[in-house]
Amino acid sequence: MVLTQVQVAQLGASPVIERYFESFNAGKFGVTAALFAPDGLLHAPFEEPIVGNAAIVRYLQSEAEGMEAYPKSLEQAEQADGANRFIVRGRVKAVVFKVNVAWIFDLNEAEQIQKLRVKLLASMEDLLKLRSE
Repeated sequence: MVLTQVQVAQLGASPVIERYFESFNAGKFGVTAALFAPDGLLHAPFEEPIVGNAAIVRYLQSEAEGMEAYPKSLEQAEQADGANRFIVRGRVKAVVFKVNVAWIFDLNEAEQIQKLRVKLLASMEDLLKLRSE
């Protein structure tokens, strides 16, 4: 199931976050990567930080093909440096597993993703189940 614009908009997120989920779920990873600042950082689970648009699009093309993200809730907090932080909780569905995650977006003043950390919200037991499925 691909998220519709209405479903993402119901969270009340920044337009850049809405576009992130829409483009990610549509497999338009070039569009997704373009939402990041030129020196933007993607920190995916179990990976070293990926820096820059070209590196982010390559990573998504190789690792995220066929994944779907289902955001469910949103929290917002302003950071000391003036950046806006949005924490979106939801679920990622891949070909062989589903897992609860949090996407922690830090947006710069230009409304670009400066940093995105994708954090697994799973217990060790849940992760071991993924291995055996």
